[in-house]
Amino acid sequence: MALKRPKWPDGQLVELEHHSSVLKNNPLGDPSVRKLPVWLPPQYSPGGKRTYPVLFDLVGYTGSGYSHTNWRNFEENVPERLSRLIHEKRMGPCIVVFPDCFTALGGNQYINSSAIGRYADYLTRELIPFVDDEFRTRGDREHRGCFGKSSGGYGAIVHGMRYAQYWGGIANHSGDAHFDFIYRSDWPNTLDTLAQYKKPPRKPGVYHPSPKTAKPGLDDGRVQRFLENVWKREKLTNNEIMTLMNLCMAASYDPDPRAPNGFRLPFDLETGELIESRWRAWLKHDPIHLVKTHVKNLKTLKGIYIDCGWRDQYHIHYGCRILSRELNKYGVKHRYEEFDDTHSGVDYRMEISLPFLSRTLR
Repeated sequence: MALKRPKWPDGQLVELEHHSSVLKNNPLGDPSVRKLPVWLPPQYSPGGKRTYPVLFDLVGYTGSGYSHTNWRNFEENVPERLSRLIHEKRMGPCIVVFPDCFTALGGNQYINSSAIGRYADYLTRELIPFVDDEFRTRGDREHRGCFGKSSGGYGAIVHGMRYAQYWGGIANHSGDAHFDFIYRSDWPNTLDTLAQYKKPPRKPGVYHPSPKTAKPGLDDGRVQRFLENVWKREKLTNNEIMTLMNLCMAASYDPDPRAPNGFRLPFDLETGELIESRWRAWLKHDPIHLVKTHVKNLKTLKGIYIDCGWRDQYHIHYGCRILSRELNKYGVKHRYEEFDDTHSGVDYRMEISLPFLSRTLR
């Protein structure tokens, strides 16, 4: 199937341009005018009267909306998958929006941050009414949902918790959860990468540890130099990408306009010691801790779908299990599945989530 392109109607991908007010003058200097791909099902006709449910596709870290609409070699892109699922009558026709939420830090978590920008507001206060004005949508939360993988999965579940007035259903594929597992283990590598930007450069010989600072979690200049370096280059190493990701998470979960770069760090740059006060700021954004404070919102959703591969290399399946347990504990109806795969190349799981959302939001 992967080498044979579809013979059924494939819908239409429309490109809009949106001028954002909430992203204007954002702290990273990212563009506030962005292209917005929107997929219309084959059933959508310019002069018709039929209205359609709407899905927002929240892509993972380092991605943007176009990464799901571009041509792929041995698999379907999302529009092709949607066309086939509708042709096979496994889901009903719907409009799908592919937001561009990429940033200079490689992405964001679809939440508001003074260090990155107001991306939750961008989605809910700007793009939703913008799409509703442009197309024949069923313009209420009962017929609107969001789905995503990894950071996009995190965005979907957190939006279901914090912004339920906008969404009727969500699908979370391998979304970040249980921060103690998925983030802490990679910070030693991040600290080693950042150490290359220490000044003056380290020299062999006697080492004198610096005393503990009265303001823990502040950059001593190495983070800024790292960012300035990677922003000048086109090709990054895997370690640099993971370092950028951890800094993006710090900017998402512990922003501080008074701190260098606009955010705090959860580990001491020299000793690698966990800074408890800063880590608590991260945990306030961990879905496994958010369930109990957002039970009421979660119970208003018409459908919650979660899945994760049990060989996820970032160990997110453990967090998904805890998340499902917490949802069960508070009586939040949901569907949680696991499958034999990793974190990578699992877009085929949309075979389940997209029909699920279609049934939920019809």
